[in-house]
Amino acid sequence: MYGPGGWGYGPMMGYGGWGGGFGWIFMILFWVVIIAAIVALVKWFAVGSSHAHIHPLAPPEKTALDILKERYARGEIEREEFEQKRQDLAK
Repeated sequence: MYGPGGWGYGPMMGYGGWGGGFGWIFMILFWVVIIAAIVALVKWFAVGSSHAHIHPLAPPEKTALDILKERYARGEIEREEFEQKRQDLAK
């Protein structure tokens, strides 16, 4: 009755096959990891497919006038060129 096919002893010893008495912890961790991976993939695909999406903490993009002012401030262009380009951008 308690032989190799019975309940007395064997490889699983009645613990359900998940690694002993703590198997339920590993099973819960396994499902948490699977669900977290699915959520991460969905977020990644949602953000990656939306090019119009701007992160709320991202710095605002520079305008052409901002770049022109920076070039003038660094001395890359002269005042006359700056004024001409600024007028061109205002059109």
